Amino acid sequence: MEYTNKNFPALKNDRLLKAACGKEVDKVPVWVMRQAGRYLPEFQAVRAQHDFFTVCRTPELACEVTLQPLRRYEHLDASIIFSDILVIPQALGMTVEMHPGVGPVFPEPLKDVSEIDNLKEEGAVSRLTYVGDAITLTRHKIEGKVPLIGFTGAPFTLMGYMIEGGGSKTMSKTKEWLEKYPKDVHRLLGLLTRVIIDYLVMQVESGAQLLQVFESSADHLTREQFIEFSVPYLKDIRSGVKTKLQEKQLDQVPMTIFAKGGGHSLDVQAEMGYETIGLDWTVDPVEARKIVGNNITLQGNLDPQDLYKTPEEIKKLTIEMTQKFGKQRYIANLGHGITPQTPLESMTVFTESVHEAV
Repeated sequence: MEYTNKNFPALKNDRLLKAACGKEVDKVPVWVMRQAGRYLPEFQAVRAQHDFFTVCRTPELACEVTLQPLRRYEHLDASIIFSDILVIPQALGMTVEMHPGVGPVFPEPLKDVSEIDNLKEEGAVSRLTYVGDAITLTRHKIEGKVPLIGFTGAPFTLMGYMIEGGGSKTMSKTKEWLEKYPKDVHRLLGLLTRVIIDYLVMQVESGAQLLQVFESSADHLTREQFIEFSVPYLKDIRSGVKTKLQEKQLDQVPMTIFAKGGGHSLDVQAEMGYETIGLDWTVDPVEARKIVGNNITLQGNLDPQDLYKTPEEIKKLTIEMTQKFGKQRYIANLGHGITPQTPLESMTVFTESVHEAV
């Protein structure tokens, strides 16, 4: 199929977009972070034949994996393109490998601030066109059933992976950089921000209808550090995307910020210009609403571990959560990505219960 054909089928279910923009909905929209992925046997079947990043880089495979949860779960109100936040470091010239049972590994992480100069910012987004192609293909194949979400990692989260060489429970090397080399850290965060803005605009050009920015490592930052090393760049991303879409005469799309562990800074997040704020499971919905006010949509926030409980318990917890958030300006989700061993039936119960709840 031509990836240049942007004459997409009409959208049949716009609950997600309505909720993100504060319009009335007939039912609370629901989707799940990492809904396309490893808890599904059909995804495992694709992975048995293809390397993780090969799936990301092959539009037909990324599209197939994106559509898998929609075939299985009729209550999902959105799809999210199958990709990974670490495609950006790859586009900057760093090697990232996916190791079974370990996760992403950088054989050569950034060891010294001088190595920032080796990153290939020029043309980075042109090396990510496969993501745009996957989005365009998926918009056609999804046939307007639900909207398609595009996404990126946030600058601080990406920087952490690039310095640590993979996921880290302590982020000790990154924290050392924050203390010792704040100027260089800001230079690197600025570089990542510029690439992210162009990357997200390319996703919208390709057909993404909502964008989510994952600040997955906010739990490693104090409120003060979050305000210094995350907030300015998240603001720049929001305003930069808006401006570039305007310049290209493209429709604006709603944007979501999800800062895992960022509950200490909801008041600050509410001023960054994002239509939706994602909450992890440690945040109380009623408190969050008090802090952010009524003009921002909240998304979340069932504990992913709750999906290991009995169907009756999942239903009860989901309905209680949905009622706490209320029907207006709310998108139901988990408080983080769905975990690999989650029983398939739990997703059915979760998504059905959201639609029953209010």
